[in-house]
Formats: sequence, structure tokens, C-alpha cells
Amino acid sequence: MQVLVVDKLLNILHTMRFDHWLHRKLLIAKRHNKLRVLIQASICVCLSAGWQNTFAQQGICVAPQRPQCPQQVARVPQHEFTFSRLIFADNPVAVHELGDYVGFPHWQADCSDSDPHFISALKRMTRIDTNKQSQSIAVMDESLFDYPALYMVEAGFASFTAPEAQRLQEYLLRGGFLLVDDFHGSYQWSKFLEWMGKIFPDREIVDLPKSHEIFHVHFDIDKFVQIPGLRALCLNNGATWERPMSKAGGVIESNSSRQQPAWRAILDDEGRVMVMINWNVDLGDAWEHADMEEYASAYTSTAYRLGVNYMIYSLTH
Repeated sequence: MQVLVVDKLLNILHTMRFDHWLHRKLLIAKRHNKLRVLIQASICVCLSAGWQNTFAQQGICVAPQRPQCPQQVARVPQHEFTFSRLIFADNPVAVHELGDYVGFPHWQADCSDSDPHFISALKRMTRIDTNKQSQSIAVMDESLFDYPALYMVEAGFASFTAPEAQRLQEYLLRGGFLLVDDFHGSYQWSKFLEWMGKIFPDREIVDLPKSHEIFHVHFDIDKFVQIPGLRALCLNNGATWERPMSKAGGVIESNSSRQQPAWRAILDDEGRVMVMINWNVDLGDAWEHADMEEYASAYTSTAYRLGVNYMIYSLTH
């Protein structure tokens, strides 16, 4: 009986890809018929199995999170397209009220890995002459208008001065494109509206129909799923929506406001998408973790196809 139990446990270990002292302990128990050792090993297997089921994404969760973002490209762009991440100042009120003290400016989130991964995909999936080096660029930089698209993360923690808002408005009205990603819940949405209202106080935000050209300009996006971020997978037991790290007493927000993804936009007078808003969606994390088996391919494939479509749209509209 003991031998049969040990054999089953060994099979479980093999399936879970364990190859360490626990595996050896079971082999010893089987060889010497030691019941106490068998019980100890069995408990360890059960605990290990439970740990893996609860934290299936543990390989992602222990990945280093301190980003190292690229500097601005120092010369006139020699390529058709350079992936450009927008630099902004944090809104200290939002950071405090959500307790989101991450140790670095929020605009930097995921830049170390997500940007290079996406650039590689853009070069592989399209014929766009894409710079292999991404950059970080500020709104007031004199070369801003050399780049047709900006990528922005953590929009719920951003703030812009009046001159910055005016310049960003000019950039967008003159043909620029802003891709907004990785912000979640009704509180961050309200903070996003605060600074976006400085840029476009009279333009409404619309929900884009799934038939919109931006979702079909290169890839046909036929499935719209909530693309989870690292915080959702690690801190919310594998759910696709993020819990806030904490909430101050004055923050009233239901978790349900984080559970439904939305693809929204601000349009110019001709109907062109100037601002593409991905709310309760985290494209950057999906790009970043595409090589990790813990992150489902259904999310990464959708994130890459959306990203490629957005960039092609920005270059052609």
C-alpha cells in the first residue's frame, strides 16, 4: 500500500517538475519502507501542490520590478518609427490615496522588458522600419513632433502642468497619437479625466465599437479579453483584474469597477483616433511576460496584435 502511494506521489512530483530533496525523500521512503518519512513527504507534496495551484504565476511574481528605462534618442530619427514612452510627473495625491509607493516614477513601469519585447514583435510582424532602441521623451522636448506616437502607462497617477497640457493638445491635433495603457478602477479613471480635461475640455471620450478600423488595420481582433497585469496575477490569486494595494479613507471604489475592460478613444474633428485608451487592461505586462509559461498565450497574443494595430494606425492616420 505504501509503495503504491509513493509511486503516485512520485508521479505528481514528476508532473510538477520537482527535482530536489523532496523527490529524494520519497525514494528513500520507498526503498526503506519508512512510514514517518512517507507521511512527512506526503504533506510536503500536498503543500507544494497547493502552493502551485494558488500561485501558478510565481515565476513572474519573483521577477525584479525595478525598471531601467532608455534615454531619449540623441539624434534625428533615422528610422521610420521609434517606440517612444511618455515621461510625466506623478500626482502625489493619487499615489498617496492608493498607497502606490512603487519606488520609482510611474511612467517607468515595465519599460525594461515590455518595450524591447514589443519592438521585437513590431519588427517581426510588420515591414515598418522600426528602431531597435526605444526612448523616453517628455512633452516639452523640442523633438516631440518628430515622433508620431507616444506610449503612456499608469495614467491614473499622471499630472501635467498647463503648458504641458497645451503642448500635448497641439501634438495630438497636429496628427500625433497617444496610447494609454495600464490604469485600473474608477478612482484612477477619475484622475485620468482630471488631467485629460486640461488637454481636451470639450471633447468626449467614446467607447470604440469592435468593428472600428483600429482593431482591423493589420490584425483582425475578434476576441476582446481583459489582459491582466502582474499585480492581478500575483496579488489577486490569478484573477484578470487588479486589486489596489491599499485605499485611503476618502477613496470610494468598488472592485467591480476594475473587472470590466474598456477600449475608448478621443477623436479629432475627422474621426481620427488621437487618444487610444485601454482601461482595466495591461498591454505592457503581457508584452513583458510573453516568454514566461505562467502567463497565458491568449493574453499575450491579443496584447501584441492590439499593440501592432495601434502603431500602424498611428503611422497611417
